[in-house]
Amino acid sequence: MDFEKLCIDVLKVDPHVRFTGVLDSKGDLIVEKSRDDANLLNPDEGKMSIHYTFERWTRLQNLSYKFGKEKLAIIEYENVILISLQLNKNLFLFSTDPGADYTSIIVKIKDIISKLEK
Repeated sequence: MDFEKLCIDVLKVDPHVRFTGVLDSKGDLIVEKSRDDANLLNPDEGKMSIHYTFERWTRLQNLSYKFGKEKLAIIEYENVILISLQLNKNLFLFSTDPGADYTSIIVKIKDIISKLEK
């Protein structure tokens, strides 16, 4: 899959999308794109946030034999909404502004992903 195109296309889906990125199976951010005005965190804080997201995801993999594989996680903060979608062995991350209709954004993203997988 072309992760660069995925990140660019998702940024265009809705003006409330702030950030897009893909983590590989080792937790390395291999692609990232963001809106020009989207930075709430400095670069070190951004790395920390991504690290925590990856840790949460990998820890929950230990329960996948009971729950099944994680498909989607949503964390709402006062200033941002963080969402992750599993893409095979990778994790697609994106964030939105508070109050965004992230349900409709997720539907659009899943459509983009299905088209890129073909």
